[in-house]
Amino acid sequence: MKPLTREWVARAEGDLTTARRELRARTSPNYDAACFHAQQCAEKYLKAVLQERGIPFGRTHNLLGLLQTLPDLECSWESLRSPLVLLNLYSVNVRYPGESAGRPEAREAVQACERVRDEVRVRLGLPLSGRETRRVIARSVREPVAEYRAPARPATSKRKAPKRRSSPTRKAPSPRKNP
Repeated sequence: MKPLTREWVARAEGDLTTARRELRARTSPNYDAACFHAQQCAEKYLKAVLQERGIPFGRTHNLLGLLQTLPDLECSWESLRSPLVLLNLYSVNVRYPGESAGRPEAREAVQACERVRDEVRVRLGLPLSGRETRRVIARSVREPVAEYRAPARPATSKRKAPKRRSSPTRKAPSPRKNP
């Protein structure tokens, strides 16, 4: 893989991390930022494919334009049209006053982004973790993004602090003497 392609992928992963973090935030979540970074992740992954194939592209945020730049617009790339249409809405709109995204929109945007990401990573020969592989398989069964729901994460249990054991041979601390 070309070094510049790796850089596009790294930046895309950074955007996905930010989008997921904002979606999970319990205090002061920024759902607009989650949507914007989901769009940015998809954009950078498409640019990574174009970079790897040596196809020139300009400074654009139009995901559908980038999709059409791909020379082998076949079924698998075409299947990304729906999530790209959704993500295209978040390239500019949520960054300015007038429109805001809520949690449902942010969740849908991150899911659409993950769908694009997974397809591109497979095309670039990049590994998917076990969880991501399950997501790709689940997606092949349920095609539309709106119908796909990520599996619920198990509730985290609070750990109890380990109890200190008192040793039978341990002496009690001696009282301090005042000088």
